[in-house]
Amino acid sequence: MTKLNIIKDKDEPWYKDGLYFKCTGCGKCCSGSPGYVWLEEKDIKRFCEHLKIKRSEFLKKYTKTVNRRISLRDDTKDYGCIFLKDGKYCSVYEARPTQCKTYPFWIYNIASRKQWDQEGEHCEGINHPDAEKISAERIKTVAAVQSGLLPEDALET
Repeated sequence: MTKLNIIKDKDEPWYKDGLYFKCTGCGKCCSGSPGYVWLEEKDIKRFCEHLKIKRSEFLKKYTKTVNRRISLRDDTKDYGCIFLKDGKYCSVYEARPTQCKTYPFWIYNIASRKQWDQEGEHCEGINHPDAEKISAERIKTVAAVQSGLLPEDALET
């Protein structure tokens, strides 16, 4: 199944009635296991403006290159994001990358109920009892932004 099929499939997705999610600010999505926060040029620009530093300084201090792609550094023993403070606070929340803005509605996580429930084992906000229902249309939009099929400003609608 391709990214486009999950988002624009003529058949209704398994989550057609929406999904429940509420960010609890636990920080688990930002730490706990090795991973990458991939940065696009727009993310780098946003970080530089937010931190009021030059691109070269940002890249040197906060990023690493992996297979010719740029990722944020993980700077702690638990693989936490370099911007994660006190284990749960994003110190650059307003400038966070698209990858962070679109979690947990990544293509992989919404591919099936099983994948969604498995991600819920790591994210207490998935199916949280106090969560609001996120519509299928909103989920598709967020997933399309995460996949690069829609521009980031689609998240604002």
